[in-house]
Amino acid sequence: MSEKLDEVDNKSLDEINGSIKVPKNAGFFKTLMAYTGPGILIAVGYMDPGNWITSIAGGAQFKYTLLSVILISSLIAMLLQAMSARLGIVTGKDLAQLTRERTSKRVGFMLWVVAELAIMATDIAEIIGSGIALELLFHIPLIIGILITAADVLILLLLMRLGFRKIEAIVATLVMVILIVFAYEVFLSDPSISGIIKGYVPAPVILQNNSMLYLSLGIVGATVMPHDLYLGSSISQTREIDRRDRKNVAQAIRFSTIDSNMQLFLAFIVNSLLLILGAALFYGTDSSLGRFVDLFNALSDNQIVGAIASPMLSMLFAVALLASGQSSTITGTLSGQIIMEGFIRLRVPLWVQRLVTRLLSVAPVLIFAIYYHGDEAKIENLLTFSQVFLSVALPFAVIPLVMYTSSKKLMGEFANRQWVKWCAWIATIILILLNIYLILQTLGIVK
Repeated sequence: MSEKLDEVDNKSLDEINGSIKVPKNAGFFKTLMAYTGPGILIAVGYMDPGNWITSIAGGAQFKYTLLSVILISSLIAMLLQAMSARLGIVTGKDLAQLTRERTSKRVGFMLWVVAELAIMATDIAEIIGSGIALELLFHIPLIIGILITAADVLILLLLMRLGFRKIEAIVATLVMVILIVFAYEVFLSDPSISGIIKGYVPAPVILQNNSMLYLSLGIVGATVMPHDLYLGSSISQTREIDRRDRKNVAQAIRFSTIDSNMQLFLAFIVNSLLLILGAALFYGTDSSLGRFVDLFNALSDNQIVGAIASPMLSMLFAVALLASGQSSTITGTLSGQIIMEGFIRLRVPLWVQRLVTRLLSVAPVLIFAIYYHGDEAKIENLLTFSQVFLSVALPFAVIPLVMYTSSKKLMGEFANRQWVKWCAWIATIILILLNIYLILQTLGIVK
């Protein structure tokens, strides 16, 4: 009896764990619809405002060359997120819980700090992006906009009472707004189709050009999100799973992977559209495009983007930015709760837990915004750096994930196949080597 109670106590996101029924003996599409949802919550992390600056800047500076980085990053993301969902479905625990159980207190504490810093780095982009969108749309001061955005924790508490499916539907709607806006703007920009196709082929110059490599790591950090690995391992358990039934577990893994890959493909399309927009409209121009405000103004300036410039394009950009920031902060709050519960086993009322999690992420952003009040250029300069930090933090989540999902002792017959394991390790090693190079370059040790 005590073991059973302990198992219940250790459930990830206990209030929604196993809350969604899955039809038995249903057809493929009906079953897929039951499992569809968690993938979209994962995908929004891969198209948050942090992606916008890095992807659009990549297109504006290097035209279509860095499309190959988006492609490779998206494939890595699909692999890692499928492993993350598999881990949660098979073990009934999320990545944070398993990492804490299988490491010493000191190592576990260090990994928790890194995970929390990754959440903060993510929130820098999401909160500032939403705050700036409110400023552009409604002329609300940035600090007030950040406070309004931070209050999304209260919205999330309300949505949780309505059911997890409602959260999935709302986020899916926001994602469709982003996709439609950028598909429309790219269509108007008339990009080079041959240039796009060529851009998806990896070019050696990316590793040879320091500026290109730095921005590429920013794209990797913005595309492959550390906190999403913790989130994916948890919300994959929102569907009802009978772990005593091998076929039920196999079905859950199969359909969760399909859902994840479909939604991450959507994120790949959005990120590609962002870079293509930057290349088609801003490559070769003398305009400064390092800030959201610059992009907003440029889209209505016919001297920069030509005849397609209009206030409507600028407003659509701001609407999409707000949709991106709000959808991402919802999933960021969930990730923060998962990380806090898993690593330090905080047991407090749900509203307190969410408030503490959110404040840990919002406070540094708010302090920075107040300190640099009126100087939005410096505030937005945090964005690219935050995305590079996410790339540096990524191995601290990826290494435990690959280790646990490759363990036959933990995963049994559902452990990674050999080709999956080696692909994951190769990707992880490459990321670590690139990050070491980036740190040495930042410190001036190498040029």
